[in-house]
Amino acid sequence: MDLALLRTFLAVHRAGSFTRAAPLLGLSQPAVTGQIRTLERQLGRPLFLRQARGVTPTTVGEELAHKVAPHLDALVAITEGRPDEEATGRTLHLAGPPEFTSVRALPALAPLVEQGVTLRVAFGSAEESLEGLAAGHHDLALSTARPRGELLNSAPLCDEEHVLVAAPRWAARLGGASVVRAKGHQQLHGVPVIDVHESMPLLTRYWATVFDAEPVHTSALVAPDLRAVLECVAAGAGMAVLPRYLCDESLEPGRVVPLFDPAMPPLRTYFLSVRAGTLALPHIARAHEWLLRAAVHW
Repeated sequence: MDLALLRTFLAVHRAGSFTRAAPLLGLSQPAVTGQIRTLERQLGRPLFLRQARGVTPTTVGEELAHKVAPHLDALVAITEGRPDEEATGRTLHLAGPPEFTSVRALPALAPLVEQGVTLRVAFGSAEESLEGLAAGHHDLALSTARPRGELLNSAPLCDEEHVLVAAPRWAARLGGASVVRAKGHQQLHGVPVIDVHESMPLLTRYWATVFDAEPVHTSALVAPDLRAVLECVAAGAGMAVLPRYLCDESLEPGRVVPLFDPAMPPLRTYFLSVRAGTLALPHIARAHEWLLRAAVHW
C-alpha cells in the first residue's frame, strides 16, 4: 500500500473535505479524489461517505485512521522535523486577535526569536484565524472559540476576566461602584458606551452574565481594537468592558476605575490550536509548549 495514499487519506479524514485537504497536501482536488478512490479500490471498502458539504468517514475509515495516524505522524517527524536544538531558522506563522497576541503571546515567544526562529504574525477574528490554520496559512492560532472536527487540535490556554471600567470623573458622577451595586444597571443608562463593534459584543455579554439583562445602550464610539477602546475610556469618552490583563496598568494608577465589582466576573477562555500532526515539527512544538507554559502565569 502506497504511503502517499495513506497520507492523503489521513489529511482528508482530518479535514473532513477533499477540497480542504488538497492545499494542505499541495495537490489539486481531483488528484485527492483520485487517490482516495485508488485506496478504496485497493482495500475493497469505502472509506468515506460523500455528502453535500465534505465527507464523513465510514467505520472502515475510522478504523484505518486510528491505525495509521500515529505512524504517519512519526514519519513526518523523521522526514520533515529536525532535532530540537536545530529547529532554528524555521518560520513560525501565528494568528490571533491583535490585542491578546500583542500583549500576551508575542512577548512570550520573544526568546524563540532570539534563538533564531523566524516569526510571522497575522491578526484576525477567531473565525479568520481558525480558517487560516485549517487552510495551512498558519501554524498556530489563538482564539476564543474551540475548533471542531479532526483537523485542528486545541488546548485551553487561559481565562480572560472582563471588567466594566470608565474614567474617574464618570465614576464620581455615578456615585461609585457601591451606588451602581445598590441601584443596578439602570444607574448606567446615561453613560456612553465604547466597544469594538456596533453589536457591542463585550458589553452585551457582560450585561447578560452580570445583570441578566440586555443593555439599552447604543455605541457612542466604535473602535476595532481594544487598546484604542482603553485609551478612549481613559480620556473620558464613556464606559467599556475590557479584559483585565489589558487595563491592569491603567487601573493601578487610577487612569480608569471599575464601575461595578460583581461577585463572579465574566470570563472568556482562550484556546491554542494547531493542525493535527504538525506538533511533530520542532519549531511548532517548541512555540506551542512555550505558550502553554507562559499562560500558567496569565
